[in-house]
Amino acid sequence: MIALIQRVSRSSVRIDGETVAEIGQGLTILLGVLRGDDRSDVEKLAAKIPHLRIFSDEAGKMNRSLLDIGGEALVVSQFTLAGNVKKGRRPSFDAAMPPKEAKELYEDFCDALRGAGAGVETGRFGAMMEVEIVNDGPVTFIVDSKAL
Repeated sequence: MIALIQRVSRSSVRIDGETVAEIGQGLTILLGVLRGDDRSDVEKLAAKIPHLRIFSDEAGKMNRSLLDIGGEALVVSQFTLAGNVKKGRRPSFDAAMPPKEAKELYEDFCDALRGAGAGVETGRFGAMMEVEIVNDGPVTFIVDSKAL
């Protein structure tokens, strides 16, 4: 499972011109679910991400977590994170988990973040979305559950 996380001052998701999710200061998490991922991958990411000290303290150092600042997370399913561009010019998505199973793990991840104490908003799994991200920094990290 791959999470591309961005520290944001605000972020939102629109579907067909309607805003369906919106947060202020916090994290936008683009989540890719890969073949072979399971509940342990969900637990690893949900245990790590809300506690990452990537928000500035009074001295301007990255020393505070999402939970410390009372921020929210906007979680958006992003199967293209499973894309492989090694061969040719068209990405291969063979590594992406099939949608039905991926949706279950995506929802489990959102629930696990809530269980950790984070406020969570979501996009709509499988929908074409316009994601507005106002990256604060910019600060962006890739967190791979297999590397934790």
